[in-house]
Amino acid sequence: MKQFVRLLLPAIFLSLLAVVSHAQDDDVIKVDSSLVVLNAAVLDANGLSVEGLKQNQFHVFEDGAEQPISLFQAEETPFAAVILLDTSGSMETRISLARSAAIKFLEGLRPGDSAAIYTFDSKLNQLQDFSNSSDITEHIFDIKAYGMTVLNDAIYEAAATLSKRSEKRKAIIVLSDGEDTSSKRSADKALKAALAVDATIYTVDMSSIDDGNKRRQQNIGVLKNFAEKTGGIFVPTGGGNVMRDTFKRIVDELSSQYTIGYQPANAKMDGKWRSLELRISRPNLTIRTRKGYNAPKAK
Repeated sequence: MKQFVRLLLPAIFLSLLAVVSHAQDDDVIKVDSSLVVLNAAVLDANGLSVEGLKQNQFHVFEDGAEQPISLFQAEETPFAAVILLDTSGSMETRISLARSAAIKFLEGLRPGDSAAIYTFDSKLNQLQDFSNSSDITEHIFDIKAYGMTVLNDAIYEAAATLSKRSEKRKAIIVLSDGEDTSSKRSADKALKAALAVDATIYTVDMSSIDDGNKRRQQNIGVLKNFAEKTGGIFVPTGGGNVMRDTFKRIVDELSSQYTIGYQPANAKMDGKWRSLELRISRPNLTIRTRKGYNAPKAK
């Protein structure tokens, strides 16, 4: 019997180790390609998209070292987007506004573009799978505000979903008041997941002035960070017309981005942060793209 127990204990330990390793692996979004992709919005002094730029006008730097560009797309390229609608209890008075904005986004889809819609409160729920249709499911009119908020988990899962898409341009559109109350994952882990799949995050502040100034500013800071680190836009609270115009702008921007890729000279799989900088040899232009990425870790 003792001999049997001695043999059994290592097996149990290895089984538990395998379960833990699997759980850890499930929490890491793996991307097969070693190509680093930047989707860049290039704007003039009036904030309008600049078209017609050539590959030789762009220069990519990773940790200060210039990288040879191996992928360049300047034409209108299809994108895949995930729309995340916060339906937690704190959104009770703003559900209809968020719904209208999502509908406006779908109306702007071009042939080849694809978008999915999810709601999140205490958990993430798929409302509509990826589709090119501007028609929205009738279930969106049934959503109600209740429960806690899993903002970080929602962004992480949206990134995981986008990792399975073949489009080079990917976006996550978040309509939320920015307050996470129940996620298993941190904001940093959600951000890393989005960066790993080259997704640009656009955040729309749905908070109310009644939320309390200090808490509201903290939540706005979270939404701004997601947008700025991934090269997206943070949209302050606004009325219906502002929301609709903003969503049209996001669709137009995704359509006119420059997609640039390179194979990093630094091949170390150390999981460390690599800073990115994109420059253009033409003055008076504003470039918005992601600030960096985490190198993959060796198995």
